[in-house]
Amino acid sequence: MAGKTTNIEVLYEDNHLILVNKPAGVLVQADPSRDVALEDLVKDYIKHEYNKPGAVFLGTSHRLDRPVSGVVLFSRTSKALERVNEMFRERTIEKTYWAVVKEVPEPLEGRLIHYLTKDEEKNKSRAFDKEVKGSQRCELTYKYLGGSNSFHLLEVKPITGRHHQIRAQLAKIGCHIKGDIKYGFARTNEDASIHLHARMLEFTHPVTKEHMRIIAQPPKDPVWNFFRESQESKSVGGNNLS
Repeated sequence: MAGKTTNIEVLYEDNHLILVNKPAGVLVQADPSRDVALEDLVKDYIKHEYNKPGAVFLGTSHRLDRPVSGVVLFSRTSKALERVNEMFRERTIEKTYWAVVKEVPEPLEGRLIHYLTKDEEKNKSRAFDKEVKGSQRCELTYKYLGGSNSFHLLEVKPITGRHHQIRAQLAKIGCHIKGDIKYGFARTNEDASIHLHARMLEFTHPVTKEHMRIIAQPPKDPVWNFFRESQESKSVGGNNLS
């Protein structure tokens, strides 16, 4: 079952799970800023959609950075939450991201292994080629999908789940994500988003054991529209990249 409300885009829901397409700029969980969080919007949706009295249970197993858009998985029961948490720990949930970058990676497809340190004060990670004090190993794969005259689209699959991992690792190889001034891009996007999108989650349903493949469309702006349309044309045999 999928649909839209005025506040959230629901990609899939059943009695155990609900997956939504997070807009860029929205927190997944509340923080000291007291800004509206996606978790609260989903709780409100469930409460009103199903006329639930009292508090609504909703479990959060993973997060996206505030300026990042894309699919987020929530659990609607404690049983599902426990199993989903275990799936994330065991890395049996495959995450696929789209990243729009300024530079073409070399090679066009590969695996990146770095060691990340986190600066808590600046809320920023730094990638090193070799292990340093306090660092954590991080790993991802990437693939070049196509380009325009100005930007290029990468498919990124993180294998580990470190703080700002994709942003820091791509910056380390000179592929700065559009709008991400924290990691070296020249200027911000007008809406303070960055062009990093959680495109897909693929996993085995924790209760029904059904194979799940949930895809989220990127935000509607000229750059994302171009790459979304170019990928759709490629999927039916075309290749209309400018």
